[in-house]
Amino acid sequence: MCTGVRFSDSKGNMYFGRNLDWCESYGERVVVTPRGARIPSPFLGAIEPKYACVGTAIVVNGAPCYFDCGNEAGLAVGGLNFPGYAQFAEGPAEGGVNLAVYEFPLWIASQFSTVAEVRSALKKVTLVAKAPNEGYAVAQLHWIVGDAKESIVIECQADGMHVYDDDLDVLTNQPPFPWHAENVRNYLHVSNEHPEPVTWTRDTLKAFGTGAGMVGFPGGYDPASRFVRAAYLNANYPTEEGEAANVTRLFRTLEGCSMCKGAGKMGDGRYEYTMFSDCYSAASRTYYWCTYDEPARHSLCLDDYDLDGTELVTVAQ
Repeated sequence: MCTGVRFSDSKGNMYFGRNLDWCESYGERVVVTPRGARIPSPFLGAIEPKYACVGTAIVVNGAPCYFDCGNEAGLAVGGLNFPGYAQFAEGPAEGGVNLAVYEFPLWIASQFSTVAEVRSALKKVTLVAKAPNEGYAVAQLHWIVGDAKESIVIECQADGMHVYDDDLDVLTNQPPFPWHAENVRNYLHVSNEHPEPVTWTRDTLKAFGTGAGMVGFPGGYDPASRFVRAAYLNANYPTEEGEAANVTRLFRTLEGCSMCKGAGKMGDGRYEYTMFSDCYSAASRTYYWCTYDEPARHSLCLDDYDLDGTELVTVAQ
C-alpha cells in the first residue's frame, strides 16, 4: 500500500515523505546517486545524472531502483502501489523517451529540478513494462512528484499516461487519483474546531471532548481512508518553523496513516504494516528515515558525500 505527503514551510522549503506499507523486505537500503554515476538503462543506454539524489532503493545490476528519492535541487518523487489499474507499454515506442518502470523515479530525480520541467518532459515519455531482471516482477505503481510549489500524480492505465495536478499534496493507492480527489468531498463536515453546545428540544447537548468535530472521520487502513486522513492532517497541521519541527510534522502526519501489524491481513494471510517511513528536506538536502522495528530517526545529508563521484553509495537502513 503506502501513503505519500508533501508540504512547504513558511520559507518555501519542501518536505516530502512516505510510508512504505508491505509485508516483506526486498533488501532495500538508503542509496546516494552522485552526478558522476553512469546508470545502465535498457532503452537509453545509460542515465547520466544532472542532479545527485538520495532515497530508499534496491540496487540491481548497477541500477538503483528507487522506492522514493529527492535531489539536490529540491525535487522529490515516490512510487506507491497501484494494483488493478497500472498498465504500461509492452515495448518501446518509436521516438520520444522510453523508460523501464523501475528506473522512472531515478530518471525524474536525476534529470529535473522542478515539477514544471517534469510535466513538460512527460509528454514524450513511454513507460515500458520491464523489470530490472527475471527475479522481479514489473511493479504496479503510480507516482507523486513534488517541489517547493506543487505536486503532481502520474498514472499509466490502459488508455495511456495521465498527469494530474495534486492540490491536496498527498497520495495513497487505488483507485485512480481523480476518484480520491472527489471522495474527500464526503468529509467537508470534518473540522478541528470544538463544537459549540446546541439545543435539541429542551436539552442542551455538549461535546464529549476535543476532537468532537471529527466524528465520522475515516480510521481504516484502506487506501481511501488513508488518503482522506493524510489530506486532512496535511491541511490542518499548524505552521512550524525550522527544520526539526517540520521534519517532526512530516513524520507525525505519516504516523496518522501508518499500519500496525495484526490489523490488516493480505489475501495470502500475511500482515501488511508500515515497514519504514521517510522524509526528504530540500532545505538541508537531508534524508530522514525510521523503520517499524527501530522508530528512532536516522538521517543522511547529501552534502556529506562527494556528489561528483562515480559510484553509488549504499547505507544500511
